[in-house]
Amino acid sequence: MKLKEFFIPFSGLKLGKHEFVYEIDNAFFESFEYQEFNGASVKVTAILEKMSNMMELGIEAKGTVNVDCDMTGEPFDQPIHSDLHLVIKFGEEYNDEDDEILIIPHGEYQINIAQYIYEMLVLAVPQKRVHPGVLDGTLKSEILDKLEELQPKEEKKPSEKTDPRWDDLKKLLTDK
Repeated sequence: MKLKEFFIPFSGLKLGKHEFVYEIDNAFFESFEYQEFNGASVKVTAILEKMSNMMELGIEAKGTVNVDCDMTGEPFDQPIHSDLHLVIKFGEEYNDEDDEILIIPHGEYQINIAQYIYEMLVLAVPQKRVHPGVLDGTLKSEILDKLEELQPKEEKKPSEKTDPRWDDLKKLLTDK
């Protein structure tokens, strides 16, 4: 699905830099049938620099996506920040095989940047999603309590009774 508002009609633009600003919400991701996020609030700024024989596109994104924590299932806002730089050249036929160079056919008058924004934002989210409350210990959750309960207990302290049959074997490990 090509999102109309993400078409940049560069043929009518003067030489120089042109700024385009987008507010991305979850509807944007749903249009790509991507349902990993509970919600999204991301500001995307695209700066297209038009030159006589080529163009440069810089895209910067900053905001949050609401995701579920991988450990607890609790939703939280994951901050994301990402940027992308693309050189746009004219050639015989369309070619986007290179991550940094896009070749579009001569005579083309617009470019759709929705796919670039989508990929950039999806890749900006960490693979492992951990609620900040898990990291700093402020999140109270039944799942965290259960994980704590199931964690292996600490080793016995030397003052505690051990099986004397193992004591000699343990010496072999330490006496090298």
